[in-house]
Amino acid sequence: MKLQNVLWIAIALILPGAAWAYGDINAGNNMIPCTAKFSKFTPPNNTEVAPRSEFSFYASTSTNPSSIRVTIKDQLVPITVTAKHDGLHVTGKLPATVKETYAKINLTGKGPNQCEATGGWLVKVK
Repeated sequence: MKLQNVLWIAIALILPGAAWAYGDINAGNNMIPCTAKFSKFTPPNNTEVAPRSEFSFYASTSTNPSSIRVTIKDQLVPITVTAKHDGLHVTGKLPATVKETYAKINLTGKGPNQCEATGGWLVKVK
């Protein structure tokens, strides 16, 4: 078999596999990176805080404000979302039931293409 024929066969076998590795090109939004992000966590990670302490963070402006959810110890926490010049400022308070333990503040939100962003940080409640 000529080298040229071997190359054509190799290309025919490799190209379909390479296309499948990156998903369906026509699927649309799964090729677009998620622009929803979380940052500026207060209090900082691993800080000791009092029960019912306030916390805050920023979500990127591309995050859908109504999609932002905060859970602590599997409890949905009420939050306030305020638009600021550098993003969405989100505030809330630790639930009264969370005390004398470590608590992870879990965050989720959706971007403009319905991608899901997650984040969070840990605090020690006195």
